[in-house]
Amino acid sequence: MLGKTEAAGSAAGASHLPGAAPRRRRRHPLIEYTLRRLGLMALLALGITIITFVLANIIPIDPVVANLGERAAANPEVVAAYRARYGLDQPLIVQYVIYLGNLLRGDFGMSQQTGRPVLADLLAFAPATLELVIGAIVFSLLVGVTLGTAAALRRGGAPDHAARFVSLIGVSTPIFWLGIVASYVFFAQLHLLPSGGRVSPTMPRISGGTGFLVLDSILAGNPAILGDVLQHLVLPATVLGASTLGLIVRFTRTSVLEVSGNDYVRSAKAKGLAPRSVVGRYILRGAAGPILTVTGVAFGGLLAGTVLVETVFNWPGLGQYAFRAASTADLSAIMGVTLFVSLSYIIINFIVDLLYMVIDPRVRLT
Repeated sequence: MLGKTEAAGSAAGASHLPGAAPRRRRRHPLIEYTLRRLGLMALLALGITIITFVLANIIPIDPVVANLGERAAANPEVVAAYRARYGLDQPLIVQYVIYLGNLLRGDFGMSQQTGRPVLADLLAFAPATLELVIGAIVFSLLVGVTLGTAAALRRGGAPDHAARFVSLIGVSTPIFWLGIVASYVFFAQLHLLPSGGRVSPTMPRISGGTGFLVLDSILAGNPAILGDVLQHLVLPATVLGASTLGLIVRFTRTSVLEVSGNDYVRSAKAKGLAPRSVVGRYILRGAAGPILTVTGVAFGGLLAGTVLVETVFNWPGLGQYAFRAASTADLSAIMGVTLFVSLSYIIINFIVDLLYMVIDPRVRLT
């Protein structure tokens, strides 16, 4: 035993000798995971730009005519200047390098429908869409987690049948039809909620805000505007959230059923804890990981699927902007929206993965 102790001491002392190689300090696992994911995100973003560029060149539309219009495209000097400006007179690989360089400088091109830079349009319309998607996610989580938990705790009972019915309706009902019916019932018949727009025309405008009207009205301390904005948000957010409600209900029910059979849940019940405490502190906490994962997937799907809801409810967001861009063959705007939605989806899933690790420390960093 003494010999082993002396050998260990000699080895420890040798590491501090002059010329000995210093030990490399290991990073925190969360930091290492974050750095790896950031590198992967950069590769994914590069892949998205390649796919977007290739699809834009496959479409049988002349970008000169699409961006300049037929009258300007009839002028050879204008066409030559435009092609030289965006490298359209170069080989395809050179065009992609120019396109990527423009993106890195924040140049997404000019929008034909608005006459402004696409990046400025994205920054102007994105807050409305993000506010709508956040409202839809909040609605889906509140209703979906509640129904899914009740269905799992009372398996085979009335809450379980109700959850399955709501899940089936949410998945199978076309979102545009649900939006028209909701607008007809709550606006045309009951006169309870407005049918379109983000705020009433009679309300004073909040200048210098973030573009998120709910947040801007709170920061401005104006409850009248806040109430009006929330009234306009209820219908489109509920209709949009209904498309992912069934998914969250099913995942919540499955996760709660799996967690309810764990030993620590049975131990908590055996200690005589109140049922509400067992559900909140043990069951839902254990089931939070899968629910969080499906929420991130749903967020990306909602962000990409706002076109129909924004069109039905006249919501001035990226959905309407993308619809008009597709109608007018505005390639720069279409590519800009595609990149924005794709990158947002990547970032949201990255944040979800980090939160998953914080919630469940059992997750291994591989």
